[in-house]
Amino acid sequence: MLRAMFSGRMQVVTDSNGWVLIDRSGRHFGVILDFLRDGSVPLPECRVEVEQILVEARYYLVQDLASECQSWLDALRSRRDIREPTATCSIPVVNTKGEADRLILSSVKPAIKLLINRHNNKYSYTSQSDDNIMKNLELFDRLAVKFHDRILFVKDVGSESSEVCQWKFFGKGAKRAEVCCTSIVYATDKKQTKVEFPDSKIYDEAMSILRFEERGLCSRCGGEACNSKDAGTPPEGSSD
Repeated sequence: MLRAMFSGRMQVVTDSNGWVLIDRSGRHFGVILDFLRDGSVPLPECRVEVEQILVEARYYLVQDLASECQSWLDALRSRRDIREPTATCSIPVVNTKGEADRLILSSVKPAIKLLINRHNNKYSYTSQSDDNIMKNLELFDRLAVKFHDRILFVKDVGSESSEVCQWKFFGKGAKRAEVCCTSIVYATDKKQTKVEFPDSKIYDEAMSILRFEERGLCSRCGGEACNSKDAGTPPEGSSD
């Protein structure tokens, strides 16, 4: 297209000094010129910028550059498809604190551990306790299904603990919050164990723990990392 514009075969718009006016952003025009001069150009390691260069290459009919940009983007999408989380949600079940700690410390994700073992109780339960134990389990399962690709979920059956129902939230290997759902109450002349279901507090802590997620943002566009540590070097099809 540029060759046609300056060969006289294409009508162009000029200013009073004879400069040719092109109604396009000049942000990536240098990339277009460098490719026309040298036949190759290093592409930025940023999906948004490569998409912008692709649009400009198509506008200026620089087909080889457009093909390189498209190959770069296709390779990036293919690599992300491989990393796409599956629909299967696997939750490790442990019965010792050591097992839980090893899982949490070895994970790069934030973690939520639900310790639940109704047999740890030495008193009778209040009338609503069994229902609330089930509600805690159901909330844990719902959160795991929704966030298993971003949070490690661990279920501790609690043989080493005296707790009956307790949530713990971890970020970068350290405990960040805790929600204990069990208390001892007095009913007439005897003690009873009361299990509660503070769902709003649990959900708030679960959302707060996501701030410890290592997402990695692109330093150029502020979007999802285009060259994160598992992406490594630019995809095949880009120039070095």
